[in-house]
Amino acid sequence: MEKGLYRIIDANFNRAKEGLRVCEDISRYVWNQKVLTGSFKKLRHQLTQVVAELNILKLLQGRQAERDVGRPSTKSEFKRKDVLAVFFANTQRVKESLRVLEETIKLLNPSAAEEIKTLRYRMYVLEQKAVKRR
Repeated sequence: MEKGLYRIIDANFNRAKEGLRVCEDISRYVWNQKVLTGSFKKLRHQLTQVVAELNILKLLQGRQAERDVGRPSTKSEFKRKDVLAVFFANTQRVKESLRVLEETIKLLNPSAAEEIKTLRYRMYVLEQKAVKRR
C-alpha cells in the first residue's frame, strides 16, 4: 500500500511541476510577463522543496512508468485551439495534481500537506492574474 501511495505522489509531483513549467514558459516567451513568469517559477521551486521533505528514494522506487495503465494520452490533448488553451489545460492539471498531493501526503506528513494546500491556493490566484493579463 505504501508503494502505491508513493507512486501517486511521484506521478502528481511530476505532473504538477511539468504543468507549472508550461505556464511559466508561456508567461515568459509568449506573453513576456516577467512577474507572472517569476511567480510560476517560485511556485514550482516551493513545490520541489515541500516534496523533497519526503523520502525521494521511495518516490523513485514506486515509479512504474513503463507499466502505467493510464499512460496513453487522450485525444483531447492533441486538440488544443491555441496557446491560451494550452495554458489553461496546464493550470487545471496543476490544480488537480496539487489536490491529489495534498490528500495523499496527509497520510505521511500532515504539515507538508498544509504547505501543498497553500501552494494550491496560490495557483488559484496565479491563474486569475493570468486571465487579467489578457
